[in-house]
Amino acid sequence: MDNLISGGVDNISVFVQQLIAFGTTYGLKLVGALLIFFIGRWAAGLAANLADKYMLKANLDKTVVTFLHNVIYSVLIAFVIIAALSKVGIQTASFVAVLGAAGLAIGLALQGSLSNFAAGVLMIIFRPFKEGDFVEAGGVSGIVEKIMVFSTQFRTPDNKRVILPNSAVTGGSIVNYSANPTRRIDMTIGVSYDADLKQVRQVLSDAIATDDRILLDQDVTIAVAELADSSVNFAVRFWVQTGDYWPVYFDMLESIKIALDANNIGIPYPQLDLHMDPVKMAEAQAVN
Repeated sequence: MDNLISGGVDNISVFVQQLIAFGTTYGLKLVGALLIFFIGRWAAGLAANLADKYMLKANLDKTVVTFLHNVIYSVLIAFVIIAALSKVGIQTASFVAVLGAAGLAIGLALQGSLSNFAAGVLMIIFRPFKEGDFVEAGGVSGIVEKIMVFSTQFRTPDNKRVILPNSAVTGGSIVNYSANPTRRIDMTIGVSYDADLKQVRQVLSDAIATDDRILLDQDVTIAVAELADSSVNFAVRFWVQTGDYWPVYFDMLESIKIALDANNIGIPYPQLDLHMDPVKMAEAQAVN
């Protein structure tokens, strides 16, 4: 019995010694791993928040800022976890390889979404337009309402909502009508061949001068552009603020028509003059 008790005490003593040795060996590593994790998590959050501040200062869309915040934080946390596991002594090479293979599989499965994401990143970097701009892209013309991670939302002039994948937006030419503060209005005004061209030029000039929205300090062009089949066509070009483009365009068409009518200047319509040869007509009647 004494030997049995003595053997049990020895086993407990050995277990305690092993436990102490394990704690001595791995305790500091475990504490270090925990410190790496908690400090790394704090640093990842700090880095993501700093990135948010810079992106907001750059006037990026809030949705894009939120998404990039999550991406940055998640990537940094992944590195922190790998570093913590490595500190404990866990081999992370195979773990990283598994993550890489999983990432490759997910990338192949979501390559369409990734291309849209990449297109969104390009739009963030090069900023071809911003929210509120009127653009033409991907076969759609409208006001940009939201620039999202994978798609862009437009509102058409007739108040339809159109959502395009970002890859479709950046896959072709982009026309931004709101990029510059001013735009030029180009008109073609046709008058009769019988009209006095100097009078026509003066009437058009007076019509332009009466609209305060037209920027008279910039170039105004009133010139004969074409001797067409049934009219003399004037090129009328002037500059306005971008937001006034369509209101001025429509108002000027009406004002010019009223001014031409008031000065008895005709605006011809397409017509065909038919000339009959009397000899051939007589021969045709004789045959009949």
